[in-house]
Amino acid sequence: MAACSIEDVLAKAERDEAEKLKSISVHKELELEFDRGNLFAFDKNPPDTREFKKQNKDEFLRSLARDNTQLLINELWKLPTERVEEVIVAKLPEPTTRLPREKAVPKPRPSTKWEEFAKLKGIQKKKKTNLVWDDVHKEWKRRWGYKRANDDTKEWLIEVPETADPNEDQFSKRIKAKKERVAKNELNRLRNIARGQKIKVPGVGLAPTDQQSKTELGKAIHVAKHSTASVGKFQGNLPKEKAPKNMGKKRQFQPLIGDFSVEKQKQLDMLNIMDSKKPRIDITKAVNKQMREEDRQSGFQKRKSPGKKGRKGNFSGKGTAKGKGKKGGPGGGSGGGKNRKPRMKQGKR
Repeated sequence: MAACSIEDVLAKAERDEAEKLKSISVHKELELEFDRGNLFAFDKNPPDTREFKKQNKDEFLRSLARDNTQLLINELWKLPTERVEEVIVAKLPEPTTRLPREKAVPKPRPSTKWEEFAKLKGIQKKKKTNLVWDDVHKEWKRRWGYKRANDDTKEWLIEVPETADPNEDQFSKRIKAKKERVAKNELNRLRNIARGQKIKVPGVGLAPTDQQSKTELGKAIHVAKHSTASVGKFQGNLPKEKAPKNMGKKRQFQPLIGDFSVEKQKQLDMLNIMDSKKPRIDITKAVNKQMREEDRQSGFQKRKSPGKKGRKGNFSGKGTAKGKGKKGGPGGGSGGGKNRKPRMKQGKR
């Protein structure tokens, strides 16, 4: 190993320090184009292909990016600055480069029916103040919303009109009228949205679909039945009516108070199943499966084996036996006797 002098070590340290602290002045053959508003810098200088091949590619690209960033920062320091909360802030000018939008330009909101009428009649919109004078409380209050002025819903006494029914509840009548006004405003809002999207708006109520399917009609009947006070318990079925499918199952919950023995037993059974190493076998299901398999095999063999239709009799003896006869008698053989063995019926097990 060659000995290194002190001068070489110091020179190397100076080079490393100079590499870390590069100069802020960068020389380019062609000046960069800057867009200070968007913090863009466009470098039109062609890259040096020789240096790119000689050096490491990452080092070359990192050095090029560092020089261009330094030139952009130098341009930012030429802008007017100010101090905001002990921080120097530069005032950026308006951007000159138009960037493409991610989404389409939003369309203007379609005008409502009242706005079209006001424009036709030349009615100018006047801005109302938020505070109005309340004659009852003798103070300024909000025009709308909570604690508004002249709030008729907070009155404890209402005068019954002469033409009204004396037994009618005026408080509930006023609340019902307010709900109707809110519903009417909501309906008008939906109509304006439908008119803006060029959708056919019904005159009264909601327009049904052109042709409902069998499933939709079944669901509608199911909902109508379960809308009663008894939740459809005493509602009869129509002729040839089938239960609707995919209506979901109601969850059943255990009571929160009372006897917890059922819940305790369920938890213990679950722990026993998790702790046991033997697999859990459903004997009934296994037996039924085996029986179905045997029936399928026997049916397949019957269809496969050729045979004549009808029943075959296994009678011995000459002639035909009419009525009952004894064994060895003149009436016939053993086919019609009492001691004849009964024949097994053929069929499914």
